[in-house]
Formats: sequence, C-alpha cells, structure tokens
Amino acid sequence: MVSSLHVLRQGTMLATLGKTAIGALRQSRQRAHEPGAARPPVTTPSAEITRTFAPLSPRLLDDYVQHVGGDPRAYRNEVPPHFFPHWAMPVAAPTLRDLPYPLTRVLNGGCRVQINQPLPRNEALIVRGKLTDIDEDERRVVLTQRVVTGTASAPNALMTDIYAIVPLGGGKDKGKAAKEKPRVPSDAHEIASFRLGSDAGLSFAKLTGDFNPIHWIPLAARAAGFPNVILHGFGTLARAYEALNRGVFGGDVHRLKVLDVKFTRPLVLPHDLSVFVRAHGADSEVFVGDALGGPAYMTGRFETGERS
Repeated sequence: MVSSLHVLRQGTMLATLGKTAIGALRQSRQRAHEPGAARPPVTTPSAEITRTFAPLSPRLLDDYVQHVGGDPRAYRNEVPPHFFPHWAMPVAAPTLRDLPYPLTRVLNGGCRVQINQPLPRNEALIVRGKLTDIDEDERRVVLTQRVVTGTASAPNALMTDIYAIVPLGGGKDKGKAAKEKPRVPSDAHEIASFRLGSDAGLSFAKLTGDFNPIHWIPLAARAAGFPNVILHGFGTLARAYEALNRGVFGGDVHRLKVLDVKFTRPLVLPHDLSVFVRAHGADSEVFVGDALGGPAYMTGRFETGERS
C-alpha cells in the first residue's frame, strides 16, 4: 500500500490541477456567454516557461518505482524517466492557458519520451516547457507540448512531447463506419502481466500528485461516462516501461532511449493486464492489452539507439 504521507510532497502538482480546473471552467462559462464567437489565432511555438524544482525525495522515488513494477536499486543514483509527469505537468499546463478550445474536455493522448542521458538524483531539476504544435480538424485538436528536463550536470537529459487531445464534436460522417480501435496483434508476444486493483489510480495519484477524480472517485468516473475509475495513462506508460526493462533488456534501465505511445482506450479498474512486444530490430512495437487479438489500451514504439 502506498503511504498517504507522499501527498504532502504534491503541493506543486495539486496547485497546478486547481489552477487548470478553475481556468478551464472560467473559459467554458465565457464560451457559453459568447456562443459562435470566432476563435482568435494561436501561434506556435509558444513562449518557453522555465521552472526549477528541488531534488526529489529518495523515498518517493523508490516507492514510485516499486509501485509500477520496477527495481528501486536500478535507479539508485538517478530519477526514472517515466516519473516526468510529476514535474512536467506544472510546467506544461500554463502553455495551454487562454487557448480557444474547450479544455474541460481535454484527454491524455499519449507522449514521446527521449532519454539522452540519465537524470541525476540529488540535483535540482531545471525544466523548460512550451506548446510546439497545434493540429486541428473538425473532430479534434491535438496540442503538442515539449518539456525538456535537466540538471546542472545534465542539462538536456530528458525530452518529452505530451499529446493533449481536445474533442470538438464536429465532422461526423454518418456514411462511414467508425474507425476500429487498435488491438494487440496476434503475432506479438507477452513479456509481462499484472493485476491492477480498484485502488491503483489512488496509489498513482499519491505518488505523482495527479488527483483527477476520475482516477480514484467512482462517482466522478461514472459522471464522466466510465463504469468505474480509470487508470492514469501515465500509469499505463510507467508499467509498460518497466516491463520492457525487465522483459526485453534484462533489467538494464539504460537500454531504452525512445518510447512513443498513444493511449487508445480508457483502462477501467480493477483489471488484469499484459504487456506485449512485436520486434522490428532497433525500432520495435509495444502494446498493453488483455490478450493477443484483444483490445489495446496503449500502443507504441520503442528504440534502443542501437543500429545494426
């Protein structure tokens, strides 16, 4: 069980969630009072935001790694790259402020993580973020935010692109069949399996600070249209990352250099899950799903940087 004392270390993330929610609600009310108003133009890239964070608690890092299936000893002198939402979201969230889209509907579409070098523990984190791209059609907007994380000794250790999707509700063609969502390929092979309880979302929230109620309050999840609470997308990512470390790289946490994923379905808790891979040399595919041929909740590609 994850200690509730970790919540005391989540002040920055909790403040970010509060400001983001208030801003989105204010924007929603303004749009309701001004229906049909033209959207002001948005240019990219946005201005860069820079913040510095104190070194992270070793106990928090160790408990987080253990929670997502990793070995804390493998990260004795460094920060696990997939922990980036803990500090990246407070920097990324302000880059979406005042955008002319219904941000109360925003969904986590996925991310790309590029590891340039290990991120040292016991050093302050220097984090830079900006909105880099807006891809809009009648149905949705995809907002890409880039966050670069480093320290004084490793200034560009980690680069992450975060994909936020805002559904717009237009462009539906009744004459076309709905696009089929991804499934786990029948020729993939399983590298890990695990059981997620109903409290997995709450535990992940305690460790990362992401207390969006759909992940830990059943009533909130049902009000949002889900049968029960759903796991954070980044929680799925972290478990897949550690499954690759164990099942593909023999426990070496430095082999993986790029992981680019999409979250394709809500993962309702509790749930039995597996991680699957389909190898194509140095650039291979990863899937999180129920079984071969079954629904995939996350799809992605990973690279080692090793070329034959």
